[in-house]
Formats: sequence, structure tokens, C-alpha cells
Amino acid sequence: MPRVPDDYAPTTEQALADGRRFLEEGLPFNAHEVFEGRWKCAPEEERELWQGLAQICVGLTHLQRGNGRGAMTLFSRGAAKAQSYGGAYDPVGKAASSLTQDTDPAEAIALILDKLPT
Repeated sequence: MPRVPDDYAPTTEQALADGRRFLEEGLPFNAHEVFEGRWKCAPEEERELWQGLAQICVGLTHLQRGNGRGAMTLFSRGAAKAQSYGGAYDPVGKAASSLTQDTDPAEAIALILDKLPT
């Protein structure tokens, strides 16, 4: 699977569109790379949000790979950052907080995707 280029510097709209596309394809690690790309180029006041979204997506990746404990750690960290940003991202944080290490990975991805702003 091709990776997101290291110099990828998306706008907010592009990051959300690309991240959603990768999640729809069941590729949360690629979505993580998209959100990480935005985190690196975002204004200072948005960086924690994008870092949080990236952490949630890495948590989804851990869930897919059977590492429930690692997933829970990343969901917790990412959820806190998304919820501290608030607004349209609060539901993403709440959804991530509701996941357990036994949640079906496809269902977890679908839940996050449903809450992610368009």
C-alpha cells in the first residue's frame, strides 16, 4: 500500500476528505498519516486537534492488529485532544472514548468515520 508522501501539507478540507477516504477503505494508518501531515502544517492553535485525530487513527490500527491495550491508550490520548478542541470534533472524541479493546475494528472505524466532520 503506498504511503502518504512526507511532504504532504493539506488544507483542513483536504485532510478531512483524504482522511475520510482512507477510513472508508479500512485504512486507518493512512488516515493517521494524513492527519499527521495536517498537524505539521496547521496553525499552532489547531495542532493538538490534528495530533489527536492522528492518535485515534493509530488506535484504530492497533485495534485492527489485535493490540487492544495499545488501542485504548491511543484512543484516550486522542479523544482528550479532540474534545479539548471542541466544536464539531467533540463527537469524535466522545466516540473514541466509547471504544473498548473488544470493539470490532470495522465497527470502530465506522463509528469514528460517522462522527468525523465533512
